[in-house]
Amino acid sequence: DMVIDTSDLNVHELRDRIIDLFGEDRDGHHMQTQVMSFGYKYGLPLDVDMVIDCRFLPNPHWVERLRPMTGRDEPVREYVFGQEITGGFVAQLRSLLEQLMPAYADEGKAYFTIAFGCTGGRHRSVAIAEAMAVELEAMGYPATIRHRDIGR
Repeated sequence: DMVIDTSDLNVHELRDRIIDLFGEDRDGHHMQTQVMSFGYKYGLPLDVDMVIDCRFLPNPHWVERLRPMTGRDEPVREYVFGQEITGGFVAQLRSLLEQLMPAYADEGKAYFTIAFGCTGGRHRSVAIAEAMAVELEAMGYPATIRHRDIGR
C-alpha cells in the first residue's frame, strides 16, 4: 500500500508522483488513444476530443463498383488516396497531431479520441481513420480503431 499526501500537490504534481512510484507504460506514454470513424447522418459522436469532417473528399459512394465496399477495402482506399487533395490533407493533419499529441500527454490527458466523419461512415472516414491510426503509431501513440457506422 502507498499513501500519497496530496495536500500540497496540484493534479500535474500528483500525476508525476504516481509515475515516479509506479513507472511508465511500455512506450513512455500514459494516454490511451482511439481513432474513430462515423457517419454524420447517424449523429455526431459525443465522447470524442476532436472531430475531423472528411465530407470535402470525393465520395466513393457515387462510384457504383465501390458502393458496396468500405474504406477498409483496397479499391476504396486507392480511390480516396488517389484524390489530389487527400495527400496534403493527411500531411497537414499529421503535422497538427505531431504538435498536439505531446502537448496533450504533457498535460496529463489520459484518453484522446479523434473522430473522422463522412456522410455514411463507410468509405472516406474509414479510409482516413485507418491511415491516421498508422500515422499515430509512427509518432509513438498506438491507437485502437473503432468504425462506429461501417455496418449500417
